[in-house]
This record gives sequence, C-alpha cells and structure tokens, in this order.
Amino acid sequence: MPPIPPIDFSRYPVADEDAIAPLIADWRARLDRDQYCSLPGFFTEKAVTEAAREAAALRAQANPARSLRNCYLQRQGDPTLPDDHPRNILMPASYRMIAADLLPETSHLKTLYQWEPFQRMVADIVGADRLYPNEDKLQPVNVICYGEGDQSAWHFDSTNAFTMTLMLQAAEAGGNFEMAPETRIGTGDENIPYMTEVLNRTSDRVISVGRAPGELTIFRGCNALHRVSTIEGGQDRLMAVFVYEDMPGVTGDPEVNMTVYGRMG
Repeated sequence: MPPIPPIDFSRYPVADEDAIAPLIADWRARLDRDQYCSLPGFFTEKAVTEAAREAAALRAQANPARSLRNCYLQRQGDPTLPDDHPRNILMPASYRMIAADLLPETSHLKTLYQWEPFQRMVADIVGADRLYPNEDKLQPVNVICYGEGDQSAWHFDSTNAFTMTLMLQAAEAGGNFEMAPETRIGTGDENIPYMTEVLNRTSDRVISVGRAPGELTIFRGCNALHRVSTIEGGQDRLMAVFVYEDMPGVTGDPEVNMTVYGRMG
C-alpha cells in the first residue's frame, strides 16, 4: 500500500469522496470566479516543518537561476515589435530550483504528488477527466527557493491549464504573490493593453494572494500574469510546485530544463 501523505484530514477528507465533494464544488467555483483557490493548512504543521527542513538542506544543490526575461519566459525580445510591447519588456528574475530528482523518494512532497486520491481531487477541482504525473526527471515536484533580494518576473506559466503550489516557508518580508486575473482573454487573444498596464505597474486589477505555510494554492497561471515580489530579510521563501499533465508520457523541454534547473534531465 502506498504511503499516505500528511494532509490535515480533519479539514480535508481527501480520500472520502462523499465528504470531499461539496468542498471540491466550492473550490472549483472559486477557481472559475477568481482564477485561484487556496486551501489553508492543507499539510499538517509537522509535515510543513519537515518539508521545509528537507528543502533547506538541499539548497546548496539547487540551481541558481538568474536572468532577464519577458513575460513569456523568453530571454530575447522581438525586434519586429515596438520597444514597449510585452515581448520586449525584459525583467529580472532570480531564485534557486530544487529539482524532483534531488528530493528523496520518502519526501512528503513526493508522497502527496503520487497519491491517487489527491490526483483525483485536483482533477475534479480543475475540471479535468483525469490527471497524469509528469514523467520528466526534474519537473514533477520541485521546490523554488527565494533568498534575500530574489524575485520572479511577471510571467505566464506553460500551456498547462493550471499551476499548483504548496507554501513551505514564508520570507521575513516581501515575497508577495501578485496576480493579474484573466490577463489573457482566451485562445489567441493576448489582451496586450491589459498586459502592458500590468508590466508598467499602472493596472488597478492586480491582486495579492496571501499564503501561509501549509497552504495549497491552485491558479490559472497560463492565463494570469503573476510574480513574486522581492524577498527581504534572511529567511528563504520556500515553495513546492506540482506539475501534472492531461495525458500520459509527458516529459519536459530540455531547453527549459537547462534554463530552470541547469541541466537537461
């Protein structure tokens, strides 16, 4: 029998389909309405402490990623477009990435990622018939470490329909998760005026999504520009990221892996 992840089952009866169904309906409605939903205290306090300690011990092996890039995660702009076009607005990003293969198989994060009732719950929240584990060596479950002065640039995530994170440790100050809901209106519509407002910090539609250690958050990172503001103080911000796919057998782009993890796989 596979190990059971250290979820706070008193609040989140994940394995009981009847008990979890009304909660899932509420989370799905929130995701559709707000482009994100958060489940505070999803992991037990003890498990969060252990996972954060595990990540901190791997920090020296994490890949230091530092770059100027646009919101499409590209390092070069497009000379055929105006200088103020979002593709030509390059912003600094810096952090450290702990790849999946560095985490021990006994990690609480891997136990959660591989647990089928959890996969079913997430599929129901995001409206997928089924989700499949990513089969890349580096990507499936990873941890982003932000130290003092680090930040992420405004960006969209990949083509995945959702992004899911679990906060392990907050920074002393800064490190706010900011999001511009529904920046992209739909397929093929980049909504450039709205994007430009966000990138130039003139939009009044940007929201800050507070997250405490142990909180699971699902959001539409492919449609909503988002970033992590600059970290202040000596305590790292540690965030686990879980990557699922809508079909089996998916592995990562070697070029993306090299950029993010410092190796192809």
